[in-house]
Amino acid sequence: MSNDSSPSTPPDTWSALSTAALRVAFGIIWIVNAAFTWMPGFSSNYAGYLRNAADGQPAWSAWWFNLWIAIVEPHADTFLWLTRIATTLLALALLFGFARRTVYVIGALYSLLIWSTAGGFGGPYTIGASNTGVGLIYVLIFAVLIAINPRAGTSPYSLDYFIELKWPAWSWVAEWRERRLSDAPRVAWWAQTGILAGVAAVVFFLVARLQSSMNVKAPTPAAAAAAVSPLQLMSKEPVKQAHDASLPPLTQGKEVTLNIDISDKDVEIASGVKYKAWPFGGSVPGPTLHVKQGQMVKVVLRNKATMHHSIDFHSALTPPNTSFADIMPGEQIEFTFEAKVPGVFVYHCGTPPILLHMANGMYGAIVVDPADDPRPKADKEYVLVQSEWYTQQISGNLMAPDFGKMQKMQPDIVAFNGVAFQYKDHPLTAEPGQRVRLYVVNAGPSMWSAFHVVGAIFDKVYTDGDPKHSRSHVSTYTVAPGEGTVFDLVIPDAGEYVFVDHAFAHLDKGAAGVLDIRKPGQALGKPNISKIPGGAAQAAAPAVAPAASGPYKSDAQRGEQLYTANCAACHQATGTGLPGAFPPLVKNAAVLDADPTMQLRTILHGLSGVAIDGVSYPSPMPPFAEALSDADVADIANHERTSWGNQGKLVTADQVKAQR
Repeated sequence: MSNDSSPSTPPDTWSALSTAALRVAFGIIWIVNAAFTWMPGFSSNYAGYLRNAADGQPAWSAWWFNLWIAIVEPHADTFLWLTRIATTLLALALLFGFARRTVYVIGALYSLLIWSTAGGFGGPYTIGASNTGVGLIYVLIFAVLIAINPRAGTSPYSLDYFIELKWPAWSWVAEWRERRLSDAPRVAWWAQTGILAGVAAVVFFLVARLQSSMNVKAPTPAAAAAAVSPLQLMSKEPVKQAHDASLPPLTQGKEVTLNIDISDKDVEIASGVKYKAWPFGGSVPGPTLHVKQGQMVKVVLRNKATMHHSIDFHSALTPPNTSFADIMPGEQIEFTFEAKVPGVFVYHCGTPPILLHMANGMYGAIVVDPADDPRPKADKEYVLVQSEWYTQQISGNLMAPDFGKMQKMQPDIVAFNGVAFQYKDHPLTAEPGQRVRLYVVNAGPSMWSAFHVVGAIFDKVYTDGDPKHSRSHVSTYTVAPGEGTVFDLVIPDAGEYVFVDHAFAHLDKGAAGVLDIRKPGQALGKPNISKIPGGAAQAAAPAVAPAASGPYKSDAQRGEQLYTANCAACHQATGTGLPGAFPPLVKNAAVLDADPTMQLRTILHGLSGVAIDGVSYPSPMPPFAEALSDADVADIANHERTSWGNQGKLVTADQVKAQR
């Protein structure tokens, strides 16, 4: 049976339209791909895409990828422009129906020879985040278009049709056969107009979203797991028991033996959140060793884990190839070194990749007291090991290592002694006037620490192995990864003194604790805060027109201006808030509630210490009762209730007045 349409058997009208629709839909996909090739990220990584595709290919196809790498890399700029031009022309030809059958054949070969090379035969190969398939899938779609094109008749939904009106021979390019334009089936113009408008809208929105698509990771399980932060999963309840930061007593005798086991164990890194770690001695950090200068330290390391490990003491002067050697599961190693240099030092696993082993919790501290100690006697001594956790979610509240984050130095948690914020809920204690000695080790593995105690100045900072060397009256001092420093504090007044990593991004990720300085049973003082008459109103007065006289009527423009002047700095102009600092107003339960009491009271009287949709925010909401009128507050509330997709019931100035 012939595929050609004839006057006696006119082709189905909607069959031609369906074929054109498939071609146009495929063209839209190619338009998106073409747009990605013109973005800077594609040009800067052009050769990298080839090597990425070649990595992990089966041996039988490796020659193909290596051939293209050898051809392209010396002439990357030329092939970049060829790829851009060819992809763009192919996309436009598909979209507008130019030289259809010829383009289908060229497109199939192009997909097989070029696009498959750029992404491989077995995985996503498109540039960017469209993730529309693999090269062979494109080949099959082009094959389908080749097969169904003759049955649809001469398509009036293509440039080919209009070219054939002037040059009938063009049909040999477009369809590879002679065609009669009378065979071309059509649907009504009103239907065509609607379809063309829909195609234009789809193309517009797809191209308009390219920038955001470039910044969104592919929806893979790995990307989803890495996107979950342990601080998002953290319980609102404090950790049940904090890591004991107290410096253990000295071990007497000429030799101190450290028996330490390596294991695979789930450890707590934030309240209610566990991590699959490789700890020394079952805890992160590992056990603190306290020795005297001149004592011999005998280390007995037993590997009860599932992979090879080692141990490296920064306090040891010893051949690393013998003392710090790797041991396999089920093995143990013994070595001895003399603690010759006083100070506080880190010990850690030194097995490659060291970054992974250390970031998995393989570190601890050793404190070496000077043999002849000129330092004042300390009343309280604590050991703080700062470190980072780089995580991805396994399931629920169980996390595992993310080596990509480790390499990029993007920690999810920065903590003292392994657990985020644990010493805010379980403070370290001392009495006023006592000397508190803090042995601070930065185990890293990568981030520097700027150690600081809020409201205090360090009396002494001991930075090296000579205790006669010290710096006096220091506010903040840097501790490098792998370094240890001793800090002395003498705090005269009772209070809660927060110790932090003054790199505040680290503080927000868990590097904060409290020194509770008071005598047993002593109550802490309260801040001496008083009001400034008219001060709040003057400070918060927005530069907007006063409310209209007479009965209250909601004014959307005025509400937006008032919100911008008073609220947007914290809750953002988009109402999304700042994660971890200020709550979102988008889909906020109080904003959407038909009863506006909670929302209005919060604006008028402020709010702090209350969880918003189950999340606690450290920044208090200030009161605006003195600064804003009833109409002002009502306009702000109504702006929040009707913006960003919120659909709350409007409030009145009388309702605001009732809540004052």
